[in-house]
Amino acid sequence: MAWDVGLQQQRKTNKDLNEKLLEIEGFLEEKEAKLLLYEFLRENVTFTTQMLMGVELFPFQHLSIKGMFVADYFLGIWARGLSKSFSTGIFAGLYAIMEQGVSIGIISKSFRQAKMIFSKIEDIANDPKAVFFSQAITNVRKSNDEWTMNIGKSTIRALPLGDGEKLRGFRFHVMIIDELLLMPEKIINEVITPFLGVVQNPTERKKVREAEEALVRMGKMKPEDKTVFPNNKLIGLSSASYKFEYLYKLYCDYERLILNPESSTSLFDSDGEVEQKRQAYRIITHFAYDVAPRDLYDENLLDHAKATMSISQFEREFGAKFTDDSSGYFKISKMVECSIPDGEGQSVEIRGSSESEYILAIDPSWSESDSSDDFAMQILKLNPEREGATLVHSYAMSGTNLKKHIAYVLYALDNFNIVSIVMDYNGGQQFLSSLNESAEFEERKLKIKTIEADFDNPMEYNKGLREARRQYNLKDMRICVLRKPSSNWIRNANESLQAAFDHHKVLFAGMALNSKSGPKQYSEQVSKEIDISKIAFCSQEYEIKGQSNKARMIDFLEIQKENIELTKSQCALIEVTTSPQGTQSFDLPRELKKQSGRNKTRKDSYSALILGNWMMGIYYDMMKVKVEAPRFRPLLIK
Repeated sequence: MAWDVGLQQQRKTNKDLNEKLLEIEGFLEEKEAKLLLYEFLRENVTFTTQMLMGVELFPFQHLSIKGMFVADYFLGIWARGLSKSFSTGIFAGLYAIMEQGVSIGIISKSFRQAKMIFSKIEDIANDPKAVFFSQAITNVRKSNDEWTMNIGKSTIRALPLGDGEKLRGFRFHVMIIDELLLMPEKIINEVITPFLGVVQNPTERKKVREAEEALVRMGKMKPEDKTVFPNNKLIGLSSASYKFEYLYKLYCDYERLILNPESSTSLFDSDGEVEQKRQAYRIITHFAYDVAPRDLYDENLLDHAKATMSISQFEREFGAKFTDDSSGYFKISKMVECSIPDGEGQSVEIRGSSESEYILAIDPSWSESDSSDDFAMQILKLNPEREGATLVHSYAMSGTNLKKHIAYVLYALDNFNIVSIVMDYNGGQQFLSSLNESAEFEERKLKIKTIEADFDNPMEYNKGLREARRQYNLKDMRICVLRKPSSNWIRNANESLQAAFDHHKVLFAGMALNSKSGPKQYSEQVSKEIDISKIAFCSQEYEIKGQSNKARMIDFLEIQKENIELTKSQCALIEVTTSPQGTQSFDLPRELKKQSGRNKTRKDSYSALILGNWMMGIYYDMMKVKVEAPRFRPLLIK
């Protein structure tokens, strides 16, 4: 482990406090004793954490939490499993106690993730060993879109990211961002950074500064002894990313300003605040898995990860290394180019527009085991003017029974103007029968019918389109195609999706956000009238019990962005191999296919996207075909 202090102006610390305390003899007045105790507890984080919370910190956790206390800008790039949320929860609790009156905000890629950090603080407080810490908590409130904890005069709030207007309504002294990698750059620059401009107790600071400046002028105080007030804090935590992503640029920016504060301005600089930012104190903690004691990491988990993950994936997830572009058939950089910036265009949807048309693509899975493949669905919003589509809704569930999948299809039909459905023939035929025979479909007198046409023969392609167009009947729900995955079709479908990325025919929707002067995507979507109680959209381990329907709507909207990111990740892993006979195969790397268990790597969202992209092309071509009405031809009877 290495530590580089850089050229920043070092912050004053009480590093010699313990030695000074040992030299004190005799009786102490109560006020002096309290002040020394406070300084001792603040300086000795590990001791304080154990005394107040009953938690023994590992050295790297002590280093990080102490760094969060000291830094104005803290960036933690940590390997998977290194207790990011737990360590940050400890810091939030300690800082709220020691900086009374502070306001701490917690946000993440989803409200559910932000609530997980909040829950870590609650778990710590509920431990019998944390009797002192639990007594400091005066109130806990949990509403649909805000979780609040009061510790004396301090407040810790977990908030959803998407409600930009709600975020703007708060002024935090400490902003904690988990999963910084997935945080929209627009939100960081336009919403989060302004939080740092409002200091704590500005009136008191002004009075102290004026008094100290008067003492300096009278020669009764040295300039270097003037009070150094704490700045507001931005704490960002994440795993490593690709080098072309925003997180790596931010990392390099932090590193440059640590090693040479005068080198350039920060990515966070705005409105002439360059000098203030240069004086800010930054810390980066960059921890790979091997920084942790063996007691923290499961050696079997590491061995399994090394054996089953690609080298690039393992380096990012466990080695905390920033890597170059993906090496699979579909380049992650191309998919990033096809991703609509969050808050700047089409966002994810949980209820579609009645004026728009959508394609539903389904890759079924029948197993109810947690270690099975995902039952995957993709909903693509058609863009007729450029004959493309945008992925706006995604579903991926394993270990879920058939009834829940049927309920989700019914939800999709109710809330999106589905004009075409495509399913993988392997499993799709049986699933379609189950749909049509289900009590829900029979009650509504719904029946999805299939189109039978040959699209595989290039010489007869137009004939197949005409036949499909003749059969197609939206009113009668004859809109479904069961696609048989022949080796030739698989190759053509993958090449078609690659071309769609190259020419930006398939786009990925951005996160639903509220714009200050534009559309309120987030508010509009979460206010949609959907019977959220009837559908399952995340595994039980991530389901927060006892939530209201309003709170579940927030989670439902936010998980759409996660599922779309999952789709891109699966596409990036796909490799193409060629058999001795010349047959191409598009699949996960061999080491990833060996994985098993609930958290294994899957490719079902990618498969559903392949189907959706293929059906998009068929649908546009089919709609161009004119089908002539059959003509009556009289016969001459002799």
